[in-house]
Amino acid sequence: MQPMLNIAVRAARSAGDLVLRSADNVSRLHVDQKGKNDYVSEVDRTVEREIIGIIRAAYPDHAILAEESGEHQGNDFVWVIDPLDGTTNFLHGFPQYAVSIALKHKGKIEVAVVYDPLRDELFTAKRGGGAMLNSRRLRVTNQNSLNGSLIGTGFPFKTDKHLDAYLGMFKALAPECAGIRRAGSAALDLAYVAAGRLDGFWEIGLMEWDMAAGILLVKEAGGVITDFSFNDNYLESGNVIVGSPKMHQLMYQLIEPHVTDNLK
Repeated sequence: MQPMLNIAVRAARSAGDLVLRSADNVSRLHVDQKGKNDYVSEVDRTVEREIIGIIRAAYPDHAILAEESGEHQGNDFVWVIDPLDGTTNFLHGFPQYAVSIALKHKGKIEVAVVYDPLRDELFTAKRGGGAMLNSRRLRVTNQNSLNGSLIGTGFPFKTDKHLDAYLGMFKALAPECAGIRRAGSAALDLAYVAAGRLDGFWEIGLMEWDMAAGILLVKEAGGVITDFSFNDNYLESGNVIVGSPKMHQLMYQLIEPHVTDNLK
């Protein structure tokens, strides 16, 4: 898988260069609204085309699932692409966004790259080969108590359908930990769990491209990820609880009582 990881890294870095070149001209960008609180800019589309072009040049028979252009048919290899995770942050000059690229083979995530171009931080993973930040191997935190922990989350911002359930989870966790952070890029949140910068993370309603790369990073750094039913259907449900084995257990115990039937 190393050659495929190399292609993912090349695509992510090239995409990151495009993002940075556009960051100082945000006010001039054309922006469309896809849905409530869901935006796409010309940068998202340009970056996605750049990533797909690099992948297609190396692996023309591979399939692609990309946030903006959808499904591109191919064989059992599927590249899952979020060209700019944190578009709203980018459009506001809030410095928390990333390029996310993952490769699945027959349903298993094999390769992952999350690239933060602002900090030049490259998070990479291969299934069975560990997770890295630039040249440093990653491990999830060894925090074994919610007391003193720092937890990441994402608000259900596209709809208020699950807001009451989410607020119940938030109220259960907030008094038990040192802080809860909502930075606005799930790909980076998951990478930060892998790097030990966050002790845990949970969110409702993510899309596959938001989390595919981050999932492998967390797993290869020794972490655990499940849906709200303690199963591995998170790519389908979009609901995730993430952390070290101990932190995941502690978070799950507080989150589970607030999980409604339509979140299972």
